[in-house]
Amino acid sequence: MTSAPDLRPEDRADFERALSLALGADDIRSALRDDPTGRATVRLRDRALGDAEAIAAAAGDEYLAFLAARDAATNPEAAASRRIPAAGNTLWAALAVLVPLVSAAAAVILLLTGYALRLADTATRPASSVVKAGWLLALVAVVTAGFSLWALLRTALNQRTGTSLNQAREHWQQALLERGIRPYLRRHLPEALTP
Repeated sequence: MTSAPDLRPEDRADFERALSLALGADDIRSALRDDPTGRATVRLRDRALGDAEAIAAAAGDEYLAFLAARDAATNPEAAASRRIPAAGNTLWAALAVLVPLVSAAAAVILLLTGYALRLADTATRPASSVVKAGWLLALVAVVTAGFSLWALLRTALNQRTGTSLNQAREHWQQALLERGIRPYLRRHLPEALTP
């Protein structure tokens, strides 16, 4: 295990939640029933909160992985990418789908019409204008489809980063509970029960 960093203030609430879960575990709860005053639970909880740094060190590797995942999720590049309009905003999502489709459909219609007019040898000037407009709309369709795919990819990557962060947090909390808090509570339970 590498050297565990100190428990950050923003992670104390997670520590306290894990402590509450451990205090509610069957073996701890049944042992604490022997103290009808409830002081043993308070003593055990206070002692664990006082030793939070030492307890958290048992899950140091997982905590480091969680901190790395959180730093990766909150760096400026990731924050900037979250501002890109994508599937989260319904207007942008609708435009991202409709603009390429409508542009492509209009481009096909204009190109077919323009080339049909050229083949019919009637009014070559309007036919050229229709063909140019068709190619312009085809370009709009390609560019907007590219942007839509790019935005979709960025959204997927952001969701993957969020999922990785949640997984790292869950792994840390589980390790904290199993290797840190529960063994600590079991070790200090007899002292807490002593009046």
